[in-house]
Amino acid sequence: MDQATQTMIDNLHKNTGKSLDEWIETVNSAKLQKHGDILKFLKENHGFSHGFANLVAHKALKSDAGSADDQDALVTKQYVGKENFLPIYEKLKKEIATFGKDVEFIPKNAYVSVKRKKQFAMLVPATKSRYEVGINLKGHPPQGILELECKANAMYSHKVVINHEEQIILELIDWLRKAYDAAG
Repeated sequence: MDQATQTMIDNLHKNTGKSLDEWIETVNSAKLQKHGDILKFLKENHGFSHGFANLVAHKALKSDAGSADDQDALVTKQYVGKENFLPIYEKLKKEIATFGKDVEFIPKNAYVSVKRKKQFAMLVPATKSRYEVGINLKGHPPQGILELECKANAMYSHKVVINHEEQIILELIDWLRKAYDAAG
C-alpha cells in the first residue's frame, strides 16, 4: 500500500473514530453495490469529504489497485466493449512512462490513475465512442486541445477527448509532461 493511502486510512480513523474495516462493514450492511451510491451515502449520512468517501467506496468494492487481486484484470475490465481504445491506452502508457522512473500507473475500476508524488493524469475509456485523458494542471487556462473540466468534484482540472490513436499528438504529450513536472 502506498504511503498516501495509508495516511488517508489513518486519518479516516482519527477523523471519524471508526477504522476502514468498520466503514466497509457499514457500507456492506447498507447493501450498497455501486461506487456512486456509496459516495452519496457516506457524504449525506456521515458527512464524509469526497476523498474519504472515495477511499471507502474503492476499498468496499475492491475496485482500486491496492484491493484488487489482479491489477491487469482491472484494466481488461475497463476495455470490455471498448477494445478499440486499448491501443490508445497502450500508446499513452508507453509515452508517459518515458517521463521518469517515478511514474506509477494505478488501475481503478473505471480508469487508470497516473501518479508521481500525486496524481497528474487519468486514462479513461469513458464510453464506447469517447476516450478521455484527464490532466491535473490547476491554474492553467484551457488552450489548444486542452479543455477545462468544470465538474466541482472532478479528479482532474482539464481533459482532452480523443477517439483515435492518431490523435495522440505532441501537444497532448506536452500537456501530460507539464502535469508530470508539476506533480514532482
